[in-house]
Amino acid sequence: MNKIKLVLPKGSLQETTLSIFKKAGFEIYVHSRSYYLTIDDPEIEAVLLRTQEIPKYVELGAFDAGIAGKDWIVENKAEVVEVCELTYSKIGFNPVKIVIAVPEKSNIKSLKDLEGKVIATELVNLTKSYLKKNNIKAKVEFSFGATEVKAGNLVDAIVEITETGSTLYSHNLKIIDIIMESTPRFIANKNSWKNKWKRGKIENIALLLQGALLAEGKVGLKMNVEKKNLNSILKILPAMKKPTISNLTDKNWYAIETIIDKDKSKELIPKLKKLGANGIVEYPLNKVI
Repeated sequence: MNKIKLVLPKGSLQETTLSIFKKAGFEIYVHSRSYYLTIDDPEIEAVLLRTQEIPKYVELGAFDAGIAGKDWIVENKAEVVEVCELTYSKIGFNPVKIVIAVPEKSNIKSLKDLEGKVIATELVNLTKSYLKKNNIKAKVEFSFGATEVKAGNLVDAIVEITETGSTLYSHNLKIIDIIMESTPRFIANKNSWKNKWKRGKIENIALLLQGALLAEGKVGLKMNVEKKNLNSILKILPAMKKPTISNLTDKNWYAIETIIDKDKSKELIPKLKKLGANGIVEYPLNKVI
């Protein structure tokens, strides 16, 4: 049987990644103290690894495909195929930022003030490239963790990944520059991508993952509408394409079904009710393709 080897991020992105795979139609089971996963697709072998390592091992061919942050693809200078972007993070569905931070009371106010300073980070290559691009000469040290506590004590500044900035602020740090925004990418090994069967399988997984992510921000909405109210309701009803309208057994009534942005439903439903819509049902979606 043909199979692909898939590697998924262990750690901060793990829970959200597995949740998205479940919505995409894949049941994945994590075994206690094991990096190997059980997945309900006999054509996939899945493993967990730290996201920092994933681009390198996909490039080398240890895995056919995987998910890794754009920041770590750049950091590893990995030559892989970026199949698609997957916009999610540890606690939400927005990009994370790679930032330069210093203590609140530091005299360092901007990027140019880092000239001759010492910076700690896990993203050494990415940081050096950014400094070089901006003609800043500074010493960049690799940080093995607890990077926030080093700023102002052991080093002048740090480069760190942040989603909301709350961890940095809790350590009395301020952001002086943003190097880049980063999102997870579904990546593939170049040789695997040339294999017709593997490429087809990888593309199918990407399609389902993108559909699951798109569904995160959408809900389905259906309702019954009397003929005399139909036009006024259609005027305020958003849709990805056009609403589906069906005749009911009573010729004076229609059934309408559509997909809308989740954050608009709380304002839209009361308006629909006032315009005469009945039997309004909002329901969650797993995938939107």
